[in-house]
Amino acid sequence: MNRRAFITALASTVAVAGFARAQEVFEVTRTEAAWRAMLTDLQYRVMREEATEKAGSSPLDQNTAAGRYICRGCDLPLYSSEAKYDSGTGWPSFYESLPNAIGTKPDRKLFATRTECHCRRCGSHLGHIFDDGPRPTGKRHCLNGASLIFRAA
Repeated sequence: MNRRAFITALASTVAVAGFARAQEVFEVTRTEAAWRAMLTDLQYRVMREEATEKAGSSPLDQNTAAGRYICRGCDLPLYSSEAKYDSGTGWPSFYESLPNAIGTKPDRKLFATRTECHCRRCGSHLGHIFDDGPRPTGKRHCLNGASLIFRAA
């Protein structure tokens, strides 16, 4: 494959992925202006543009208090502190979400397919799910703290 064909294929993939995301319908919707007004620049990039915060930058990574992690975009409870563990990655990690809390989709942006996870109610990007987590699920929900708010029990 020559360089031009590669770039065209990559651009097409990104465009299709963006179009598919735009077609999803969520219970909580806001205009771009409303999202920007309620979020910091980092939070907007992570939650609405699927960016990743810098490893080790979120205080939620080291949080060990009992409580729930909720979606910053719509206040839906997403994860319990009971499922949180230190993955050593620099991002808050959990081995499972709360029931009916997240949605997933394939993410092919980095030349490999990963599983992206987002809030099922507002579509805010949370992070990715990997198959290298602890028991009982074997999953690692590697999340951006910028997408989350912690509420102590």
